[in-house]
Amino acid sequence: MDIETKIELVKRKPTEEVVTDEGLKEMFENYEHPRHYIGFEISGKVHIGSGLCTALKIRDFIKAGIKPTIFLADYHSWINEKMGGDLENIRKIGNGYFKHAFISLGLTEDKVDYVLASDVYDKDYWPEVLKVVKDTTIKRMLRCVTIMGRKESDSLKSSAILYPAMQAADIFKLDIQLAHAGMDQRKVHMLAWEAARKQGRKFVSVHGHLLPGLQGVQRMNPTEDEAIDAKMSKSIPDSAIFIHDSEADIKRKINKAHCPEKIVEGNPVIEYAEYLVLRDQPLKIERPEKFGGDLEIQNTEELKKVYSEGKLHPADLKNGVATMLAEILAPSRKYFEKNKHYLEDIEKATITR
Repeated sequence: MDIETKIELVKRKPTEEVVTDEGLKEMFENYEHPRHYIGFEISGKVHIGSGLCTALKIRDFIKAGIKPTIFLADYHSWINEKMGGDLENIRKIGNGYFKHAFISLGLTEDKVDYVLASDVYDKDYWPEVLKVVKDTTIKRMLRCVTIMGRKESDSLKSSAILYPAMQAADIFKLDIQLAHAGMDQRKVHMLAWEAARKQGRKFVSVHGHLLPGLQGVQRMNPTEDEAIDAKMSKSIPDSAIFIHDSEADIKRKINKAHCPEKIVEGNPVIEYAEYLVLRDQPLKIERPEKFGGDLEIQNTEELKKVYSEGKLHPADLKNGVATMLAEILAPSRKYFEKNKHYLEDIEKATITR
Protein backbone atom coordinates (compact mmCIF):
# COMPACT_ATOMS: atom_id res chain seq x y z
CA MET A 1 0.00 0.00 0.00
CA ASP A 2 1.39 3.42 -0.95
CA ILE A 3 1.82 6.23 1.57
CA GLU A 4 -0.97 8.38 0.12
CA THR A 5 -3.50 5.58 0.61
CA LYS A 6 -2.29 5.09 4.20
CA ILE A 7 -2.71 8.82 4.85
CA GLU A 8 -6.25 8.71 3.43
CA LEU A 9 -7.11 5.86 5.81
CA VAL A 10 -5.81 7.81 8.82
CA LYS A 11 -7.80 10.89 7.81
CA ARG A 12 -11.13 9.10 7.18
CA LYS A 13 -14.07 9.96 9.39
CA PRO A 14 -14.36 10.16 12.33
CA THR A 15 -10.89 11.80 12.17
CA GLU A 16 -11.32 15.55 12.53
CA GLU A 17 -7.72 16.76 12.84
CA VAL A 18 -4.16 15.53 12.32
CA VAL A 19 -1.19 17.30 13.94
CA THR A 20 0.57 17.49 11.58
CA ASP A 21 0.03 16.44 7.95
CA GLU A 22 3.77 16.71 7.32
CA GLY A 23 4.51 14.63 10.39
CA LEU A 24 2.06 11.94 9.24
CA LYS A 25 3.77 11.62 5.88
CA GLU A 26 7.18 11.50 7.54
CA MET A 27 5.94 8.84 9.98
CA PHE A 28 4.95 6.51 7.15
CA GLU A 29 8.21 7.19 5.34
CA ASN A 30 10.20 6.12 8.40
CA TYR A 31 8.05 3.35 9.90
CA GLU A 32 6.48 0.38 8.13
CA HIS A 33 4.37 -0.37 11.21
CA PRO A 34 4.07 2.78 13.36
CA ARG A 35 2.97 2.25 16.96
CA HIS A 36 -0.38 3.75 17.96
CA TYR A 37 -2.02 4.42 21.31
CA ILE A 38 -5.42 5.49 22.58
CA GLY A 39 -6.09 5.67 26.32
CA PHE A 40 -9.35 5.16 28.20
CA GLU A 41 -10.50 5.72 31.74
CA ILE A 42 -12.27 2.73 33.23
CA SER A 43 -15.53 4.43 34.02
CA GLY A 44 -18.68 2.57 33.14
CA LYS A 45 -20.41 1.13 30.10
CA VAL A 46 -18.94 1.74 26.65
CA HIS A 47 -21.12 3.74 24.26
CA ILE A 48 -20.95 4.23 20.51
CA GLY A 49 -19.04 7.51 20.85
CA SER A 50 -16.09 5.95 22.67
CA GLY A 51 -16.44 2.34 21.53
CA LEU A 52 -17.77 2.16 17.98
CA CYS A 53 -16.03 5.34 16.76
CA THR A 54 -12.75 4.02 18.17
CA ALA A 55 -13.20 0.59 16.61
CA LEU A 56 -13.99 2.04 13.19
CA LYS A 57 -10.91 4.24 13.31
CA ILE A 58 -8.59 1.51 14.58
CA ARG A 59 -9.74 -0.73 11.73
CA ASP A 60 -8.53 2.00 9.37
CA PHE A 61 -5.21 2.16 11.20
CA ILE A 62 -4.74 -1.61 10.96
CA LYS A 63 -5.36 -1.46 7.18
CA ALA A 64 -2.67 1.23 6.99
CA GLY A 65 -0.17 -1.06 8.72
CA ILE A 66 -0.29 0.70 12.08
CA LYS A 67 0.11 -1.40 15.23
CA PRO A 68 -2.59 -0.27 17.71
CA THR A 69 -2.59 -0.21 21.50
CA ILE A 70 -5.60 0.35 23.73
CA PHE A 71 -4.32 1.72 27.03
CA LEU A 72 -6.48 0.93 30.05
CA ALA A 73 -5.76 3.86 32.32
CA ASP A 74 -6.41 2.48 35.80
CA TYR A 75 -4.38 5.07 37.74
CA HIS A 76 -6.00 7.92 35.82
CA SER A 77 -9.42 6.44 36.61
CA TRP A 78 -8.45 6.21 40.27
CA ILE A 79 -7.31 9.85 40.36
CA ASN A 80 -10.58 10.88 38.70
CA GLU A 81 -12.52 8.85 41.32
CA LYS A 82 -14.16 6.48 38.86
CA MET A 83 -15.76 3.30 40.20
CA GLY A 84 -15.95 4.95 43.60
CA GLY A 85 -12.16 5.33 43.65
CA ASP A 86 -11.74 1.57 44.19
CA LEU A 87 -8.48 0.77 42.37
CA GLU A 88 -8.86 -3.00 42.65
CA ASN A 89 -12.32 -2.84 41.08
CA ILE A 90 -11.09 -0.44 38.39
CA ARG A 91 -8.43 -2.96 37.38
CA LYS A 92 -10.93 -5.83 37.38
CA ILE A 93 -13.34 -3.94 35.12
CA GLY A 94 -10.48 -2.72 32.92
CA ASN A 95 -9.13 -6.21 32.22
CA GLY A 96 -12.65 -7.63 32.08
CA TYR A 97 -15.66 -5.72 30.77
CA PHE A 98 -13.79 -2.77 29.28
CA LYS A 99 -11.24 -4.80 27.34
CA HIS A 100 -13.93 -7.18 26.10
CA ALA A 101 -16.10 -4.29 24.96
CA PHE A 102 -13.50 -3.55 22.30
CA ILE A 103 -12.92 -7.23 21.56
CA SER A 104 -16.68 -7.50 20.90
CA LEU A 105 -16.26 -4.82 18.23
CA GLY A 106 -13.67 -6.89 16.39
CA LEU A 107 -10.52 -5.55 18.05
CA THR A 108 -9.23 -8.95 19.11
CA GLU A 109 -5.96 -9.48 20.94
CA ASP A 110 -4.20 -10.70 17.80
CA LYS A 111 -4.90 -7.30 16.22
CA VAL A 112 -4.57 -4.91 19.19
CA ASP A 113 -2.31 -4.74 22.24
CA TYR A 114 -4.18 -4.14 25.50
CA VAL A 115 -2.04 -2.52 28.21
CA LEU A 116 -3.08 -1.86 31.81
CA ALA A 117 -1.33 1.36 32.83
CA SER A 118 -0.09 0.20 36.23
CA ASP A 119 1.56 -2.84 34.61
CA VAL A 120 4.04 -0.59 32.78
CA TYR A 121 4.56 2.21 35.31
CA ASP A 122 8.11 1.64 36.51
CA LYS A 123 11.02 3.69 37.88
CA ASP A 124 11.58 5.26 34.43
CA TYR A 125 7.98 6.42 34.08
CA TRP A 126 7.69 8.79 37.04
CA PRO A 127 10.69 10.97 36.05
CA GLU A 128 8.89 11.50 32.71
CA VAL A 129 5.83 12.73 34.63
CA LEU A 130 8.01 15.13 36.65
CA LYS A 131 9.67 16.48 33.49
CA VAL A 132 6.26 17.45 32.11
CA VAL A 133 5.20 18.98 35.45
CA LYS A 134 8.48 20.89 35.70
CA ASP A 135 8.03 22.45 32.25
CA THR A 136 4.33 23.33 32.58
CA THR A 137 2.61 26.15 34.45
CA ILE A 138 -0.22 25.46 36.90
CA LYS A 139 -2.48 27.62 34.76
CA ARG A 140 -1.91 25.46 31.71
CA MET A 141 -2.38 22.25 33.68
CA LEU A 142 -5.72 23.57 34.92
CA ARG A 143 -6.76 24.34 31.34
CA CYS A 144 -6.17 20.65 30.60
CA VAL A 145 -8.58 19.33 33.26
CA THR A 146 -11.34 19.25 30.64
CA ILE A 147 -9.71 15.98 29.49
CA MET A 148 -11.06 14.50 32.73
CA GLY A 149 -14.60 15.52 31.85
CA ARG A 150 -14.24 18.37 34.33
CA LYS A 151 -14.47 22.13 33.99
CA GLU A 152 -11.83 24.61 35.08
CA SER A 153 -14.43 26.08 37.43
CA ASP A 154 -14.98 22.73 39.20
CA SER A 155 -13.67 22.15 42.70
CA LEU A 156 -10.70 19.85 42.06
CA LYS A 157 -8.32 17.85 44.17
CA SER A 158 -4.61 18.55 43.78
CA SER A 159 -4.15 15.18 42.04
CA ALA A 160 -5.89 16.72 39.00
CA ILE A 161 -2.63 18.56 38.31
CA LEU A 162 -0.84 15.23 37.84
CA TYR A 163 -3.44 13.76 35.49
CA PRO A 164 -2.44 15.64 32.28
CA ALA A 165 1.27 15.13 33.02
CA MET A 166 0.71 11.38 33.42
CA GLN A 167 -1.21 11.23 30.15
CA ALA A 168 1.64 12.99 28.36
CA ALA A 169 4.17 10.65 29.98
CA ASP A 170 2.12 7.64 28.82
CA ILE A 171 2.90 8.64 25.23
CA PHE A 172 6.63 8.76 25.98
CA LYS A 173 6.61 5.52 28.00
CA LEU A 174 4.93 3.55 25.21
CA ASP A 175 7.29 5.09 22.62
CA ILE A 176 4.49 5.54 20.13
CA GLN A 177 4.48 7.35 16.81
CA LEU A 178 0.74 8.11 16.67
CA ALA A 179 -1.38 9.33 19.59
CA HIS A 180 -5.12 8.98 19.04
CA ALA A 181 -8.06 10.45 20.98
CA GLY A 182 -11.26 12.44 20.68
CA MET A 183 -11.16 16.21 20.20
CA ASP A 184 -11.80 16.57 23.94
CA GLN A 185 -8.24 15.30 24.55
CA ARG A 186 -6.59 17.81 22.22
CA LYS A 187 -5.24 20.06 24.98
CA VAL A 188 -3.21 17.33 26.63
CA HIS A 189 -1.97 16.04 23.28
CA MET A 190 -0.66 19.51 22.50
CA LEU A 191 0.95 19.64 25.94
CA ALA A 192 2.67 16.32 25.20
CA TRP A 193 3.48 17.36 21.63
CA GLU A 194 5.37 20.44 22.86
CA ALA A 195 7.06 18.52 25.67
CA ALA A 196 8.19 15.89 23.16
CA ARG A 197 9.90 18.45 20.99
CA LYS A 198 11.79 19.85 23.97
CA GLN A 199 13.08 16.32 24.55
CA GLY A 200 13.94 15.66 20.90
CA ARG A 201 10.98 13.33 20.34
CA LYS A 202 8.26 13.29 17.69
CA PHE A 203 4.77 11.86 17.38
CA VAL A 204 1.65 12.50 15.30
CA SER A 205 -1.62 13.37 17.03
CA VAL A 206 -4.95 12.26 15.53
CA HIS A 207 -8.15 13.72 17.00
CA GLY A 208 -11.57 12.23 16.29
CA HIS A 209 -15.00 13.81 16.09
CA LEU A 210 -17.07 13.75 19.29
CA LEU A 211 -20.55 12.37 18.81
CA PRO A 212 -23.21 14.41 20.60
CA GLY A 213 -25.59 12.86 23.08
CA LEU A 214 -29.11 12.08 21.96
CA GLN A 215 -30.21 15.39 23.50
CA GLY A 216 -28.11 17.19 20.85
CA VAL A 217 -26.36 20.55 20.97
CA GLN A 218 -29.00 23.07 21.85
CA ARG A 219 -27.43 26.14 20.24
CA MET A 220 -25.00 27.10 17.50
CA ASN A 221 -21.32 27.68 18.37
CA PRO A 222 -21.47 26.23 21.90
CA THR A 223 -18.83 27.18 24.44
CA GLU A 224 -16.28 24.55 25.47
CA ASP A 225 -18.23 23.82 28.66
CA GLU A 226 -21.48 23.47 26.68
CA ALA A 227 -19.75 21.12 24.23
CA ILE A 228 -18.58 18.95 27.13
CA ASP A 229 -22.13 18.85 28.49
CA ALA A 230 -23.58 17.99 25.06
CA LYS A 231 -21.31 15.07 24.16
CA MET A 232 -22.52 11.52 24.62
CA SER A 233 -22.24 10.60 28.30
CA LYS A 234 -22.36 7.19 29.96
CA SER A 235 -23.48 8.93 33.17
CA ILE A 236 -26.77 9.91 31.47
CA PRO A 237 -27.94 6.53 30.11
CA ASP A 238 -30.65 7.83 27.80
CA SER A 239 -28.24 10.32 26.22
CA ALA A 240 -26.10 7.41 25.02
CA ILE A 241 -26.39 4.26 22.96
CA PHE A 242 -24.27 1.54 24.52
CA ILE A 243 -22.56 -0.93 22.21
CA HIS A 244 -24.45 -3.89 23.69
CA ASP A 245 -27.90 -2.25 23.88
CA SER A 246 -30.77 -4.39 22.64
CA GLU A 247 -32.33 -3.55 19.31
CA ALA A 248 -35.44 -2.39 21.17
CA ASP A 249 -33.40 -0.05 23.40
CA ILE A 250 -31.56 1.42 20.41
CA LYS A 251 -34.84 2.18 18.67
CA ARG A 252 -36.44 3.54 21.84
CA LYS A 253 -33.54 5.89 22.55
CA ILE A 254 -33.24 7.17 18.98
CA ASN A 255 -37.00 7.68 18.73
CA LYS A 256 -36.70 10.05 21.73
CA ALA A 257 -33.67 11.87 20.28
CA HIS A 258 -33.50 15.57 19.46
CA CYS A 259 -34.13 15.65 15.70
CA PRO A 260 -35.81 18.88 14.56
CA GLU A 261 -37.47 18.77 11.15
CA LYS A 262 -35.34 20.18 8.29
CA ILE A 263 -32.54 21.13 10.72
CA VAL A 264 -29.16 19.52 10.07
CA GLU A 265 -26.82 21.43 12.40
CA GLY A 266 -26.75 20.11 15.96
CA ASN A 267 -28.91 17.13 14.97
CA PRO A 268 -27.48 13.99 16.61
CA VAL A 269 -29.37 11.56 14.36
CA ILE A 270 -27.83 13.19 11.28
CA GLU A 271 -24.39 12.85 12.89
CA TYR A 272 -24.88 9.17 13.73
CA ALA A 273 -25.84 8.56 10.11
CA GLU A 274 -22.84 10.53 8.86
CA TYR A 275 -20.11 9.11 11.10
CA LEU A 276 -21.33 5.57 11.79
CA VAL A 277 -23.49 4.40 8.89
CA LEU A 278 -22.59 6.32 5.74
CA ARG A 279 -18.81 5.97 6.12
CA ASP A 280 -19.08 2.32 4.96
CA GLN A 281 -22.50 1.81 3.36
CA PRO A 282 -25.65 3.58 2.11
CA LEU A 283 -28.35 4.57 4.59
CA LYS A 284 -31.53 2.62 3.86
CA ILE A 285 -34.85 4.24 4.69
CA GLU A 286 -37.98 2.09 4.62
CA ARG A 287 -41.29 3.95 4.41
CA PRO A 288 -44.77 3.49 2.88
CA GLU A 289 -45.33 4.52 -0.74
CA LYS A 290 -47.69 7.30 0.36
CA PHE A 291 -44.73 8.93 2.14
CA GLY A 292 -42.35 8.56 -0.80
CA GLY A 293 -41.46 4.88 -0.67
CA ASP A 294 -38.11 3.32 0.25
CA LEU A 295 -35.03 5.49 -0.10
CA GLU A 296 -31.32 4.64 -0.29
CA ILE A 297 -29.05 7.56 0.59
CA GLN A 298 -25.49 7.21 -0.68
CA ASN A 299 -23.55 9.91 1.18
CA THR A 300 -23.71 12.68 3.76
CA GLU A 301 -24.22 15.46 1.21
CA GLU A 302 -27.32 13.71 -0.17
CA LEU A 303 -28.64 13.08 3.35
CA LYS A 304 -28.30 16.71 4.41
CA LYS A 305 -29.90 17.92 1.19
CA VAL A 306 -33.01 15.73 1.32
CA TYR A 307 -33.45 16.29 5.05
CA SER A 308 -33.09 20.09 4.96
CA GLU A 309 -35.53 20.24 2.03
CA GLY A 310 -38.12 18.33 4.05
CA LYS A 311 -38.05 15.28 1.74
CA LEU A 312 -37.15 13.02 4.66
CA HIS A 313 -39.25 13.13 7.83
CA PRO A 314 -37.50 12.90 11.26
CA ALA A 315 -39.44 9.73 12.12
CA ASP A 316 -38.25 7.99 8.94
CA LEU A 317 -34.67 9.13 9.50
CA LYS A 318 -34.77 7.85 13.09
CA ASN A 319 -36.16 4.49 12.03
CA GLY A 320 -33.52 4.06 9.33
CA VAL A 321 -30.59 5.03 11.54
CA ALA A 322 -31.83 2.92 14.47
CA THR A 323 -32.28 -0.17 12.28
CA MET A 324 -28.82 0.12 10.72
CA LEU A 325 -27.09 0.90 14.02
CA ALA A 326 -28.69 -2.18 15.53
CA GLU A 327 -27.24 -4.22 12.64
CA ILE A 328 -23.77 -2.68 13.06
CA LEU A 329 -23.80 -3.40 16.80
CA ALA A 330 -25.17 -6.95 16.47
CA PRO A 331 -21.73 -8.63 16.95
CA SER A 332 -21.18 -6.77 20.23
CA ARG A 333 -24.68 -7.57 21.45
CA LYS A 334 -24.19 -11.28 20.66
CA TYR A 335 -20.74 -11.31 22.30
CA PHE A 336 -22.11 -10.06 25.59
CA GLU A 337 -25.08 -12.41 25.42
CA LYS A 338 -22.49 -15.23 25.48
CA ASN A 339 -20.31 -13.51 28.10
CA LYS A 340 -22.90 -12.10 30.48
CA HIS A 341 -20.56 -12.08 33.47
CA TYR A 342 -18.72 -9.04 32.07
CA LEU A 343 -21.96 -7.06 31.93
CA GLU A 344 -22.88 -8.28 35.40
CA ASP A 345 -19.53 -6.99 36.69
CA ILE A 346 -20.01 -3.51 35.25
CA GLU A 347 -23.61 -3.38 36.47
CA LYS A 348 -22.45 -4.17 40.02
CA ALA A 349 -19.60 -1.66 39.82
CA THR A 350 -21.94 1.07 38.58
CA ILE A 351 -24.54 0.41 41.28
CA THR A 352 -22.11 0.20 44.19
CA ARG A 353 -19.78 3.06 43.37
